[in-house]
Amino acid sequence: MQVSTSVLFARERDALELRAFCSQRNGVNFGARSCHDSGRPSGGIAHLPFGLELTGPPCPSRSGATPCKERGRRIASRLCPRTEPSTMEDKFNRLIFIPIAAVLCFMIGYQYVCPAESKTCYFRREESVLFEQYSSLSPEQQLDEDLPDKTAFTLNFTERDLDRHVDFDIRGDDVMVFLHIQKTGGTTFGRHLVKNIQLEQPCECTPGQRKCTCHRPGKSESWLFSRFSTGWSCGLHADWTELTSCVPVVMNKRDKKSSRKRKRNFYYITMLRDPVSRFLSEWKHVQRGATWKTALHMCDGRPPTQDELPACYSGEDWTGVTLADFMDCPSNLANNRQVRMLADLSLVGCYNMSSMSELERGRVLLASAKANLRNMAFYGLTEYQRKTQHLFERTFNLRFIRPFTQINSTRAASVGINKKVQWRIEGLNALDVELYEYAKELFLQRYQYNRQKQRQGERLRRRQEKQRLHRTYLAQLLRLGGAEKEEEQVLATTEDYNSQVVQW
Repeated sequence: MQVSTSVLFARERDALELRAFCSQRNGVNFGARSCHDSGRPSGGIAHLPFGLELTGPPCPSRSGATPCKERGRRIASRLCPRTEPSTMEDKFNRLIFIPIAAVLCFMIGYQYVCPAESKTCYFRREESVLFEQYSSLSPEQQLDEDLPDKTAFTLNFTERDLDRHVDFDIRGDDVMVFLHIQKTGGTTFGRHLVKNIQLEQPCECTPGQRKCTCHRPGKSESWLFSRFSTGWSCGLHADWTELTSCVPVVMNKRDKKSSRKRKRNFYYITMLRDPVSRFLSEWKHVQRGATWKTALHMCDGRPPTQDELPACYSGEDWTGVTLADFMDCPSNLANNRQVRMLADLSLVGCYNMSSMSELERGRVLLASAKANLRNMAFYGLTEYQRKTQHLFERTFNLRFIRPFTQINSTRAASVGINKKVQWRIEGLNALDVELYEYAKELFLQRYQYNRQKQRQGERLRRRQEKQRLHRTYLAQLLRLGGAEKEEEQVLATTEDYNSQVVQW
């Protein structure tokens, strides 16, 4: 330990002063011991730096009572200060500091060697598997998070309504028909059908073209009837009434080169959306210039007349329309669009409003839409993208390559409306509101039913696997037991032979 020059000179000065003071009185002797060697002075000995040791009898001071060695002790204490022993608290703090410092050093080193999100730092593969298994919920558990309790359902459906499984023969003559209702997320779902399904022969999509070629394996026939495969072959956004009468004719024309008469199975699918959100989304779309004027609206072999379906605007489009004007048009097809596009319009005289009362017309349309929706091979809900993917995959036994994404930040979600406007939109779409509640409950019950069957199947497979392993184990025990018996027989025969040899 280095000491500054000024400190050394001060200590030497004090020592010489003490020597001169005490030598004049008692002839004090100075030894050669160092204060750092002998420690704190005790008794009549004063240990000084530079090898001095102060001893001797007391020398009188001005007060006549203070001994020289006492003064030497005080000077020695000042010249050679000693640190007091550590208290228990200081020792405890040192003991705590050591493991904390070790943990911090380990964490810093671990982060340096194994950066965040790295999967290469597990010592065994089993540890990585366990970490991934218990660190987050499985996709099935995530799907079940927002599923209501069984007691929350108010409608009763038959097992036939809930058990939707289609033996879709993509190699044969089966055709999947997508009924695309405006502003229900149908464009996104349609792209999933042509670009995101694992197929033996995937759809061929050319960049820059909207339509893709979705042929059956080894054939030049399409298995999908949709906007992105066959185009608007039955008209722009054709409804259920148009598709059911048009699709068979169009498919027969496409395959007219075939000599044999075919009996096809047509599996209809669609997407639904919350009526208020869908209505607001259509208003924003029309406000930007969309018209769908080229839609045919064919029913009973003819389109509606101008009197049956008057236009809501004059001019090329309805660009810049306000929400109030959009709601004020009585012939606006945005009102109850989902019911109208899913129902059989021929039951109410198509677009002829004078064939029956408005109340009776609404009742018939709603009942028809519910029946058609319930009997469809599949339908999904825009608000439940992952469950929609799950049910589609189990219904058609097809798998998507990438999972669906739930996007809630839509244009409709950005529109701020008050309760009064919301109630009016719900009133204009009263049939759609009732249909959506019906469709939502059926959808969630189908999902719950499917998940229960899936769990039952998994339990059955595990039970069968246990039984198989048990049978294998018993067979091995029997083989081992037979081998031991054969060995015992061989040993017995050998012993009998040896005994006979001894007798001979």
